[in-house]
Amino acid sequence: MGHRAGGGNPNAPAVLARRGAPARTTRTLSGSPWALPGGAAAAFSMARRVRIRREGRRPCDTERQSLMTSSLSAVLQALELGHLDLMGDQRSMEAPPPAEALEQTVSAIWSDLFALFPFTALERDIEDLGWGFVNLFHRAAAKKHQLIDRLTDEIRLLLAEQDGSEIATADLEDKIDLARKVEQSAQAYEGMRDTAARHYLHETGRSWVPATGNRISLGTTAAIVDGRAYLQARRERVRDANMVHGTPVVFAGGRLRFASDDEAKQFADNLLRTLKAVRERVGDMYLVHGGDMKGIERLAASWAEQNGIQQLRFGLDRKLGDRAGFRRNEQMLSVKPRYVIAFQGNGVTERLVVEAKARGIHVVDRRGPLGTPPAALSRG
Repeated sequence: MGHRAGGGNPNAPAVLARRGAPARTTRTLSGSPWALPGGAAAAFSMARRVRIRREGRRPCDTERQSLMTSSLSAVLQALELGHLDLMGDQRSMEAPPPAEALEQTVSAIWSDLFALFPFTALERDIEDLGWGFVNLFHRAAAKKHQLIDRLTDEIRLLLAEQDGSEIATADLEDKIDLARKVEQSAQAYEGMRDTAARHYLHETGRSWVPATGNRISLGTTAAIVDGRAYLQARRERVRDANMVHGTPVVFAGGRLRFASDDEAKQFADNLLRTLKAVRERVGDMYLVHGGDMKGIERLAASWAEQNGIQQLRFGLDRKLGDRAGFRRNEQMLSVKPRYVIAFQGNGVTERLVVEAKARGIHVVDRRGPLGTPPAALSRG
């Protein structure tokens, strides 16, 4: 006895296919401009059937079009396919919210969110969550800058293809206008990041540093006249944002442990007193360090941010292995610093002091007990 074609047999399509009969398939929208993947098409079909059962009738053409649009939006949202948003180009031409409103909103979110954590099981996670909150806006700004880089390439191409026609000129103007709008969005995200970073510094006592890359802000821009002016202005803004101005001062030190809170406080006081004294001598200083946010360099970085001092960070190149620290020493000394401030550290720090003295650079030596000069040990 053979199986009937129906009968609720879940393998019926496969059985029919093996016998040479065409398998029954679900009708999709693949032939229309609104082609959806299989899962999305099934979700759209389900939404349509629910609508029919609820109203007891099939929708008319107008309702069917509205249903298709709303269902498509819901499906795209569920599938996180934001890049298929049909209104994206129009919204990209709108200006971002005012800077003051963004700052107030970020501050309110931070206050409401992190006020919940103290004296709870989540308190130990405040620093990690705060870092991620700042990084959210940092990554959003980075994505905008990547888009701007692509747009600048397109602007260069349009400039090369200019033939004086009205169409070519209009295309170039539209592309420049879009790039300016995207840059405004990037600046808005940078402002939100900087606001969140200030709260992070106040909450944790640590300067916020991205995992990779630089933390820069391009700031506001003047009106862009034409394509060449736009490209030149952007190159100058990116260059200036990645430049530090003033007199370099190198800070170096390792990860230290203290026997008591009183010793830790005394060390921190000596460190801050040293930095303040150096700044009094070098009013236009910028701080050069290795960016170790788990050692005493984080204290120096936090002090610099609180006092509006620029920082130049040289991270370790892990590919160099044991040579990484010594290579970083060479990079920091290559900026020709006025001073090298040295606290207790490892052999790499010791080597930095030796090389600085060999080059005639003045070393502010604080490798003695609790951040004091080494001579203090012999006098004691």
